Amino acid sequence: MCRLFGMTAGTTRVSATFWLLDAPDSLAVQSHRNVDGSGIGLFDQAGRPVLDKRPEAAYADSDWIHEAKQAESAQFIAHVRWATAGGRSVLNTHPFAMDGRIMAHNGGFGSLPVLDEHLGSYARLVQGDTDSERFFALITKETDGHDGDVGAGLTAAARWIAANLPLSCLNTIVTAPGELWALRYPAQHALHIVQNPAPQLTSTLSSIQVAGAPATVVVASERLDDEDGWRMLGSGELIHVTPDLKVHTTLAVPDPPAHLVPLPAANPNIDT
Repeated sequence: MCRLFGMTAGTTRVSATFWLLDAPDSLAVQSHRNVDGSGIGLFDQAGRPVLDKRPEAAYADSDWIHEAKQAESAQFIAHVRWATAGGRSVLNTHPFAMDGRIMAHNGGFGSLPVLDEHLGSYARLVQGDTDSERFFALITKETDGHDGDVGAGLTAAARWIAANLPLSCLNTIVTAPGELWALRYPAQHALHIVQNPAPQLTSTLSSIQVAGAPATVVVASERLDDEDGWRMLGSGELIHVTPDLKVHTTLAVPDPPAHLVPLPAANPNIDT
């Protein structure tokens, strides 16, 4: 199953190289098990979305590895794909960009013609064949209908799919300049968060604290390292990380899916 990664440093431009390449369970490591595409989404200094993605496994893609080493942004989304809906192509590779935001999704749902009809004019935003990009178009539609409130839009979109379509998982990360949202729903796939305060290096001679790496908040399908701070989101939990790196959490989708497609031996406490 696909794997998600999202990181925000608020308003500070940083590198994501450790998480993408160097961590014990980095996205590059995970791409050995998710070989159908890889992508990195970020924002340039003007706040415009930039996508670097190809239908290739990240570990074998020199361009992806170069981008993972060189890119800087205050927000990142990365994705390694195990294709379930839509063939291997650039258009079907995550992440996606719409209306100045970036999104990636892990999971799946069916009855896409029903969703296409519900999207109405927003179906024009969908360029590929995936359920994921359609989910993003629905989030965009609902966000517009909620006066630009992305959290409300994501909540409304997930609730509509949960009530109307057969689904296995809607785990999703959305970013905009300065902000990040992440939803875990339902409990069939894991999604974790870790908050990394900026480390302080204290000199025993001068007792002066020197600021280390910038503070970040990371969301990922798997715990990427062995640090103790990782927490699994609850089913239906939506987090919103604001530019000051405060994490706000709500139970966005409290009810179980109307048409759950169960996974074989699904276990909410493992990294599936």
